[in-house]
Amino acid sequence: MSKDNIFSAPIDKIGDFTFDERVAEVFPDMIQRSVPGYSNIVSTIGMFAKRFATNGSNIYDLGCALGASTLSMRRNLEQVEECQIIAIDNSPAMVERCKLHINAYRSNTPVVVREDDIRNIDIQNASVVVLNFTLQFLSPDDRQALLQKIYNGLNTGGILILSEKYVFDDNQTHELLIDLHHDFKRANGYSELEISQKRSAIENVMLPDSIETHKARFSDIGFSSSEVWFQCFNFGSMFAIK
Repeated sequence: MSKDNIFSAPIDKIGDFTFDERVAEVFPDMIQRSVPGYSNIVSTIGMFAKRFATNGSNIYDLGCALGASTLSMRRNLEQVEECQIIAIDNSPAMVERCKLHINAYRSNTPVVVREDDIRNIDIQNASVVVLNFTLQFLSPDDRQALLQKIYNGLNTGGILILSEKYVFDDNQTHELLIDLHHDFKRANGYSELEISQKRSAIENVMLPDSIETHKARFSDIGFSSSEVWFQCFNFGSMFAIK
């Protein structure tokens, strides 16, 4: 696994963070050292898929990156017949590597990996939809419309799994959880320079919401129930059931 050292040297002008070839190459290391609980989230997404996937339905991994969630779900679908996973990402570098990862494992569950903007995708006959740290990179104006499209394409009883970084209305809570997250990154070998430069690069492209905002959206759209099932510091994952 290639080590993430993208921000280890001083950068004169820090541009916006992009999921380019450099990021794709070190992504497994970057995500493990940057997102607390990531492995638990990915493995549990597979457990959700086992419980909610239905015969003959579609399963969507929107913003699939290198395919970790897709592979986790696929490993749990042995008993589900005639379903397929549709994995979408708009990064050519991610899609190329994702296809290699998917093809390395044999399975009876077909996977279609597509390079596209998830806002362009038609969601149809879905039993499971995953947005694993994806929604936060969309413009806030586009989030409700995408979630509505997902809801419309979900079959009754279907589930959406949404993992995100959170903001908190209480300033003391917000700052404490940010500080703890930075401690987590330091403990995983990131320097102060790396933490600072990564934060500068990502602050214009990742605009997180609060848990309350997510729950309000789910309710407004019509999901019958939703809840946070995992949280570590200011990162977590929720489900919403139609």
